[in-house]
Amino acid sequence: MPTYAVRLRCAPSDDDLLSAQLWELGTTGILDEPGGLLAFFDAPPDLTALLPFSPEIETLEEIDWERRTRDSFPPLCIGERFYLVPPWSEDTLPAGRIRLVVTPGMACGTGWHPCTQLCLEALERHLKPGDRVLDVGVGSGILSQAALALGASKVVGCDVDEDSVRIAHESQPDVFVGSVDAVRDGGFDVAIANISAEICEDLLPDLRRVARTVILSGFEQWPDAPTAVQHLSKSGWQCLVLSGG
Repeated sequence: MPTYAVRLRCAPSDDDLLSAQLWELGTTGILDEPGGLLAFFDAPPDLTALLPFSPEIETLEEIDWERRTRDSFPPLCIGERFYLVPPWSEDTLPAGRIRLVVTPGMACGTGWHPCTQLCLEALERHLKPGDRVLDVGVGSGILSQAALALGASKVVGCDVDEDSVRIAHESQPDVFVGSVDAVRDGGFDVAIANISAEICEDLLPDLRRVARTVILSGFEQWPDAPTAVQHLSKSGWQCLVLSGG
């Protein structure tokens, strides 16, 4: 039985959204490539929704692309505390680490992206046991999971995408469709948004209104960025920790 490979061109910042779209179309696996993604299907897919990414399709001999995809998401140590694994991993948890289980591509926020890793490191450094945390743009729910594992007393997630809320709800029950503008003043100790520079800039006044510490990522640079309590970077991507209200 042949396999159908679709090569797509996209910026790194679009990887998560495009991956989620490909899983919805029934891909059996996704690989990162320079300049884009390579997705595999058991039958020729409908490329209409993928036209903005200049899709190129080819037929391949039978190969275990699912296994190859799994091999491209190995267990990963992040910061000093976290051990990120896909659901099929049977690796032994290293001593002193917290296991985070995430299905790559099911929603935005794969832990294998540098921005998510930066947010995890920032949470590790700035979240105190008992803190209340707001996860804006919850995506896969990985940051909410991490906050709970670090001892947060309450974690609330929100996202404007209903599918992301549905996926996050499986591991984080306190999640709603919407954004930070629906949250009361000073309701949280930490607010985190791993989205994009443009959206983070729009949300920043509300994020500072609802929390004393704000963690932002999802961008390579942010013109006229505010003064940060801490500035983290990885592979060209940035994370800012700011003081809130």
